[in-house]
Order: sequence, then C-alpha cells, then structure tokens
Amino acid sequence: MFVLLLVLVLVFAAVFAEQIAPYDPAKQDLLHTMEMPSAEHLLGTDDFGRDILSRIIYGGRISLLVAILAIAFSLVVGGILGVSAGYFGGVYDGTVMRIMDVLMAIPGFLLAVCVSSALGTGVQNTAIAIGVGCVPGYARLMRAQVLSIRDQEYVEAARITGSSDLRIMLKHIVPNILSPIIVESTLRIGACILMISSLSFIGLGVQPPDAEWGSMVAAGRQYIRSFWPIVTFPGLAIMVTLFGFNLFGDGLRDALDPRLKR
Repeated sequence: MFVLLLVLVLVFAAVFAEQIAPYDPAKQDLLHTMEMPSAEHLLGTDDFGRDILSRIIYGGRISLLVAILAIAFSLVVGGILGVSAGYFGGVYDGTVMRIMDVLMAIPGFLLAVCVSSALGTGVQNTAIAIGVGCVPGYARLMRAQVLSIRDQEYVEAARITGSSDLRIMLKHIVPNILSPIIVESTLRIGACILMISSLSFIGLGVQPPDAEWGSMVAAGRQYIRSFWPIVTFPGLAIMVTLFGFNLFGDGLRDALDPRLKR
C-alpha cells in the first residue's frame, strides 16, 4: 500500500505539474545560478538558474508519458503478433516467433539506440525506439497465454456457433489473458523510464530545453564534484520511480495471481 501511494503521488505530480511546480521549468535566472537548496528553491538551481524541483516535476511528466506511449506501442504490436501466432499456429506461428527471437537476440538498449538514431530525437520517436525492444516480450507472453486457453471448451463452443476468428480472439481469448499482461506492463514502466533516461543521457532521447531526468543528469555531470544537487536529485527521482513501479508490479502480480489467494 505504501508503494501504491508512492506511485499515485508520482502520477499526480506528473498530471498536475503546472499547479504543483513552484516555477517555470524553462525560466532562467542567471543571477542565481547553482544555488544550494533553500526555502526559495527547495532543491536549488542549476547552471542556468532554473529551479531543479520544478524541472524534476516536469521531467516526471515527460518520463511517464514516453513510458506509457512505449508500452502502448509494444502492447498493440506485440499483442497482435502474439495472439494471432498462438491462435493460428503452423508456419505463421513459426515465422513470427523466429523474427521475435532475432529481435530478442539484440540487447534492448542497443536496439533502442539504433532505432532512435534512425528516427531522430523527440518524445514520439523515443517512445517508438523503446517500444520496438519491448515487442518480442509481449508477443511471446501473449502467445504462451493463448496456447494455454485456445482449446478450452468455451473457445470450442464459440467456434461451433459460427463466431469468426477475429471475434473469438477479441471477445473470448484476449479478456482471459489480461491479468499477466497488466502485471507485465506495470513492471516494464520502470524499465522504460530507465531506458528513456539512458537515451536522453547520451543525447538520443528527449532534448533540452525540455526537462527530462536523464538529460538533467547529463547536463549537470560536469558539475558533479563542485555542485552535487544538480545531478543527485534527478538521479534520486529516477531511483525512487523505478523502486515504486517495480514493487507495485510485484504487489499487483500477487494480487491478481489466483494461486496466491487462500
């Protein structure tokens, strides 16, 4: 419940960033650069005099937005491939799974770097670059779930009554495999946020002046010894967010798994 509260706070801060952030994240004040945390600036200011707390709040919005877009993209593409491969089987199933094996053989971050380099930077392109790497995992997970239920009695009954393959997949199969998909998506949000920050850190993700945690760390790394708040607080934001979503996913898995209920 504590982690659930933490996740809700993060989401609330991202949605209502304009009302919560004390300052404009892009407003520069060159007379008050690199100030230590104080009552006026709770987390200090960066090398351009921008309020670090405000930029972290807005950075959470961008990170969550890109993560959700990446999960949605991979869920749709991987879901279509996985469900259809598990349902139809045969040569189509083998072809799709071998393509997924090839993608899974490429390290996720390297694949994201290649796609991001080809598409360019920005929120949408970063989401696609990260989502491509998540497609094989969703495809294999949903295929496995479909294989476990495609021969159940209610699916056979739907076939006998003349339901089309599309109707059977959408109405009878997909609703019965949603629990593990929801858990997997929750767990992947944290990994996607880390990937977003990593891409932004090397200059292939969200670009300045947009506030994003990875780009904030990259911009402040040259001051890491002389002014620690500029990299410490964005790094802590990444760590706390990953901690929250990972534990929330574990708790959600325990709650939705009927084998753990007594």
